[in-house]
Amino acid sequence: MPTYRGNAIAAGVMFIACTAAAILYIVPLGGPLSAPVDLAKLAANKNGVVLAALIEFVWAATCAGIAVALFPVLRRHNRALALGSVAARAAEAVLVLVGTIGMLVLFSLSQEAVAAGSAGLPSADTLANLLLASREWLHGLVGPLAFALGAFLYYWVLFKSRLIPRWLSGWGIIAIALNVFSTIYGAFAQDFGLSSVSTAINIPILLQEMVLAVWLIAKGFNPSALASGARSQE
Repeated sequence: MPTYRGNAIAAGVMFIACTAAAILYIVPLGGPLSAPVDLAKLAANKNGVVLAALIEFVWAATCAGIAVALFPVLRRHNRALALGSVAARAAEAVLVLVGTIGMLVLFSLSQEAVAAGSAGLPSADTLANLLLASREWLHGLVGPLAFALGAFLYYWVLFKSRLIPRWLSGWGIIAIALNVFSTIYGAFAQDFGLSSVSTAINIPILLQEMVLAVWLIAKGFNPSALASGARSQE
């Protein structure tokens, strides 16, 4: 019977990489982009923008990769939910990348506006703020909801199958519910930054995914649950 140790380690590593990328992409930018956009400052930060885009690519690749790595194991217990988790987190990856493209377009716009001088800035400011708003809605509402759906689906299968301890998968389900609340709160408040409220509410999912990552790397999946899934396939 396969132990899927490689899948467990890959998923654990990608949990860590995904979380790190989702947090650290703002570092090369000098902080979160916020309205009104300082076009001159953005245009001068070419290396920071490119590095941030590369980090966001890692974010997108690993968020989809987590569900892909878990799929061969989870499908033995519930193929439909396992496939749904892959689809949802792949959608999240696409939304992250669309937001990244928006940032790169915003950067190009800032260069054009600075080159055009003061005569070209008024309309550029409006367009820049619209591009930033689109990125904030993608990264602040639509993307996080896709993440929450995908994560809930695989945490539910993990909980029902006992592939990992139930306290760990159950913690994940509760943390995802808090994450959804934070996301919806941020949407109504139109506060997509690192506010004290949203940060506090998202601490449980941050800690849970790091604990899960370490568990998968160190322990892998429960052998008896793997055997049970293998028998259900016969």
